[in-house]
Amino acid sequence: MEKAKGKIRIKDIARMAGVSAGTVDRVLHQRGIVSEKSRKAVNKVLEEINYSPNLLARSLASKKSYRFICLFPAYQKGEYWESIEKGFRQAAEEFENYKVEVLIEYFNQFDSSSFVEAAKTVMKYEPNAVIMSPVFRQETLEFTHQLSEKNIPFSFIDSMIEDADFIAYYGQHSSLSGYIGGKLLFQSLPPNSRILILHTFRKGSSGAIQTENRKKGFLRYMEENRLNDTTELLSVEIFEDDDERNIKLLQKIFDECQGIQAAITFNSKVHRLAKYFKILSHPEIKLIGYDVLEENITYLKEDIVSYLIAQRPEKQAYCSIRDMSYHLIFNRKINRINYVPIDILIKENIDYYLNFNE
Repeated sequence: MEKAKGKIRIKDIARMAGVSAGTVDRVLHQRGIVSEKSRKAVNKVLEEINYSPNLLARSLASKKSYRFICLFPAYQKGEYWESIEKGFRQAAEEFENYKVEVLIEYFNQFDSSSFVEAAKTVMKYEPNAVIMSPVFRQETLEFTHQLSEKNIPFSFIDSMIEDADFIAYYGQHSSLSGYIGGKLLFQSLPPNSRILILHTFRKGSSGAIQTENRKKGFLRYMEENRLNDTTELLSVEIFEDDDERNIKLLQKIFDECQGIQAAITFNSKVHRLAKYFKILSHPEIKLIGYDVLEENITYLKEDIVSYLIAQRPEKQAYCSIRDMSYHLIFNRKINRINYVPIDILIKENIDYYLNFNE
């Protein structure tokens, strides 16, 4: 279990408002000259974070502390979940002064038993709140039932289970993002197309909630546009960290099924498929995937990936900690379901997206 820590600082408020630290100081202490535009920007941030010197003083004087545990998949450098952790750690820094301690617990997203064991570890730490990514539906429901029995509030990021009693959700509208993926994929495709749908094998589970919901949205687009009778879908399951096996599997499919025009994967590993298609001399296949990973961006710029659909993971994680703090510390009403923008990225706009600092 790792700890993320820090505190709310004037420079954090300045960053969020897009002004200087000096401007924030002048607004807080009502001194000096500040433009009306800057004053409004600072006050908007102060309202959003519920900032108050009196509240901060009260929090510091209080003996009450809060332990939040963030439960999400382990990752390698450069993967999607690294951005999630970055958002958690940023929020931990900003809320440490309110006596919020943020701990991090990982599990293997390809093995449901790993989630079960991680959930047991979380309970041993007696958290005041849990923020989690519900990769495995049944196992997550069992865990949330335990949390509810102990009156421990929890929130979801990345995907949600609608019938669970969560405090807040931050993430994409998963089904709609899959629907949009379908709309993008079928643009310019000829009738009677063959399309690959690629999944990653998961032990002990039918599939991740996020990817399953995206697939449902994709299939809904096909149904609404009467594409089922004129499109052949080839569903393929590939394996994590086994390039040789996956390449052989895809080569067999290409040998047996001529005329594959497009492919889509509903997770962040589209770079892996792009690499395989390049090795197998099929860069012409229209390929769509999710998330702004460095490797995904590389293949997007090479025109091997046609579109990336992004979902602002750092923002999801940051806001989930922020809102849980509002809920527990200040008894503030928060929005329960918070959909992040569904960003559609191509090689011509990716650099602007990366360089823009919210």
